[in-house]
Amino acid sequence: MIKRTLFFSNPAYLSTKNEQLVVNFPDEGKKEATIPIEDLGYVVLEDSQITITNGLLMKLVQNKTAVITCDKQHLPCSFFQPLVGHSEQTERMRHQLNASLPLKKQLWQQTVTAKIENQANHFLARGKNALRLKRYAKDVKTGDWNNQEALAAAFYFQNLFELEGFSRNQKGVPPNNLLNYGYAILRAVAARALVSSGLLPSLGIFHHNKYNAFCLADDVMEPYRPFVDTLVYDIVQTGCSLEDLNQNIKAHLLTIPAMDVLIDEKQSPLMNAMSRTTASLVECFEGSRRKILYPEFKTSLETLVN
Repeated sequence: MIKRTLFFSNPAYLSTKNEQLVVNFPDEGKKEATIPIEDLGYVVLEDSQITITNGLLMKLVQNKTAVITCDKQHLPCSFFQPLVGHSEQTERMRHQLNASLPLKKQLWQQTVTAKIENQANHFLARGKNALRLKRYAKDVKTGDWNNQEALAAAFYFQNLFELEGFSRNQKGVPPNNLLNYGYAILRAVAARALVSSGLLPSLGIFHHNKYNAFCLADDVMEPYRPFVDTLVYDIVQTGCSLEDLNQNIKAHLLTIPAMDVLIDEKQSPLMNAMSRTTASLVECFEGSRRKILYPEFKTSLETLVN
């Protein structure tokens, strides 16, 4: 089932009744709205004057709905997660904590290879030369000690948008702001899936930072980034102003959890694919599987051939 994403950009009072999310607006003339909580996957709260009851927060967390709040720049900045996300959480976390360094290096090699392959296929879908990216993907070593990810990323972003002087930088010129927003949504999708699989989002296989509570989310989301990039690319191609994240752009980027991706040769909503990725990671930690399951960015030509 595809879960819905709700986005609140204006003052509102959010409560619950009869397992429904109830929305009341301070503006006169707006009717009360209700949405079944079981249908919700993500709730994004942008306006600082939104009020939400503790009862609703409890039900959303119990439903494993990701509640995302935004900062003054309107970028997602926090994510609510349940203390218990899976019935076998303790055992799964123990396997995660006991994962050997060689295993982590192998998993990171698989992750980087999948990411660069998807970047290359995104290039092909845009009619760009992907030979250099394909070469980077083949040269990834265990643990990516030769840093092919960074080399690929630099080349990829220098040539993706065809904007003079553009480079990927969180505080850089547009469309960096669009990428920041899209990746923040993707990060929440990854964190939600990890918690639901009984894993610790803060304990990464490669990323490690004592100030980062979502290191593992940052790991597993890497091969998914090109799916965000393709949405941003389409927005850039429209020629619209990119200085401000208007409502239309945000609405487009908030479709990320529901966008179709190809995983294990089958089409699946990205949020469901992420759950399959994190479930496969659990099996890798347990020792019953050797490879993480990641989506493939397929071009139209590749789909026809296969």
